[in-house]
Amino acid sequence: MMSSSRTPDIADALDGWNRPAAMNPKKTKSSSSPARRWAFDILLRVEAESAYASSLIAALPETLSREDRALIQEIVLGVLRRRASLDYFIELYSGRSVDQLDLAVAVALRMGLFQLRHLTRIPASAAVNESVNVIKRARMSSAAGLVNAVLRKAATQLDDVAGADIVDQIQREAVEFSHPPWLIERWQAMLGVEEARQLALANNFPPRVAFRVNTIARSVSEVIRELESNGVAVRESSLANRAFVVDSGASKIVNQSARSGLIYIQDEASQLVSILLAPKRGDRVLDLCAAPGSKSTHIAALTDDKAWVVACDRHSHRLTTLRAGCERLGISSIDAIALDATRALPFDARTPRFNLVLVDAPCSGTGTLRSNPEIKWRLASEDLARLAELQLTLLEQGSRWLAPAGTLVYSTCSIEPEENEEVVCRFLNKNARFHLVEPAARADLITADGFVRTFPHRHGCDGFFAAVFERT
Repeated sequence: MMSSSRTPDIADALDGWNRPAAMNPKKTKSSSSPARRWAFDILLRVEAESAYASSLIAALPETLSREDRALIQEIVLGVLRRRASLDYFIELYSGRSVDQLDLAVAVALRMGLFQLRHLTRIPASAAVNESVNVIKRARMSSAAGLVNAVLRKAATQLDDVAGADIVDQIQREAVEFSHPPWLIERWQAMLGVEEARQLALANNFPPRVAFRVNTIARSVSEVIRELESNGVAVRESSLANRAFVVDSGASKIVNQSARSGLIYIQDEASQLVSILLAPKRGDRVLDLCAAPGSKSTHIAALTDDKAWVVACDRHSHRLTTLRAGCERLGISSIDAIALDATRALPFDARTPRFNLVLVDAPCSGTGTLRSNPEIKWRLASEDLARLAELQLTLLEQGSRWLAPAGTLVYSTCSIEPEENEEVVCRFLNKNARFHLVEPAARADLITADGFVRTFPHRHGCDGFFAAVFERT
């Protein structure tokens, strides 16, 4: 159910969107709300430009109201999470393949259907009319009748089940749970049918907000008291030490605390990776794939900003984000270096080896589909082998700079064995001086082979993998 569109149509839609009249917040009878206009624009860019929704949402103007920002995020991520199911209904009610529709029309229909089926607080009339107005604003008035007809029909058929008439089990569940068939099939082989369904279902709901306190700036108790005094209810994570989970409260307060450097929003499993490294004051730490800096800054915080952290990334612009994060958090122990870690690292004989090395490798990201749902529509099964080769190269490069008796952590936010257990096995077969050590993690997170694994449906956090090595 991949959609396609001719480039001029996309350009026309975005051009119509960006005209001054289209951005006039004053509503008329045929105007669309600012939230829907922004959501439409972001979804078009995600599809047409392979942009990332989270980055575009983060870049929304501060002038938008809190309510509009929340609705934009809800629509954008909801549409991307449930795209296959929404496309099924588009085809059912229009009698056309989504591939035959202009991309802008498909996006407007997905937005309308998502609101009709999943945002019950929004009146059906508003969901239909706003989608019609959005497509008119995109200078595609000729498609307004189609959008109106399809959504009005959908509004009367809300009891229909996605994929109900599909005979093949994998294809039916791929539509019902809105994942590519190849992912459903491989997860069923790995986890069993029922657990694969639970995983896919969990991916279609927003993750809970987790964070850590920036202990370089303030004490944990002080920051938690301040959040709670502003109506934010939090609890300590059971997965990662000194991680916290938001149970309720205004996201505005949490985001303000993050912008001011009091907290750092980071998934529990992501925080667990830095904890497995067990950094302490005076350590020399190499973070080989560091940007945007979540784990580098966590390592610095765990050592009270008294370690030496060399944070590397291939892309200079991503290191700019890392440096900005260090400034916001008041961290001075991180040196950011742009380098290609698939090649020999640019250290010389005078550089002391590192007693801690973290290789948080680029990966498929299948453990983060709750926050980055567009990944599942871009990923192909053949990508896993390519990524595994990259990951093995990075692991070997990082291992060369680990001091004897030092600790090396390899991690990914993927749940695919090719990127995890198989990479570790290949590395150990080629590097006899390294051996696995038992991770310092909760017992139920440790596999029979001694790795750390988390899953969204089991643990309520991102899907992560980590292996801890020691060099003899």
